[in-house]
Amino acid sequence: MSVDATTVRRIAHLARIAVSDAEVPHLQGELNAMLAFVEQLSEVNIEGVEPMTSVTPMEMKKRTDAVNDGEIAEIIVRNAPDTVNDFFLVPKVVE
Repeated sequence: MSVDATTVRRIAHLARIAVSDAEVPHLQGELNAMLAFVEQLSEVNIEGVEPMTSVTPMEMKKRTDAVNDGEIAEIIVRNAPDTVNDFFLVPKVVE
């Protein structure tokens, strides 16, 4: 894939970056070099390689998925003007 001058100007416009006509050829070369590198990555054999979360082997830390109320409902609603059973009471706004 190759990037032309029109595409460089469009990318700059979408990114809201002011690019002069003199800068377009340089940016075109930079973008083409990036795309060439990405194409090289697709040639790497990744058969049997597991995804990693770190460069050192480690197991992801997981917490149990337990539903709770945080056990601080009284503290949360303490400053509310009006509450009922640890819930905020708000005035009706829709008739």
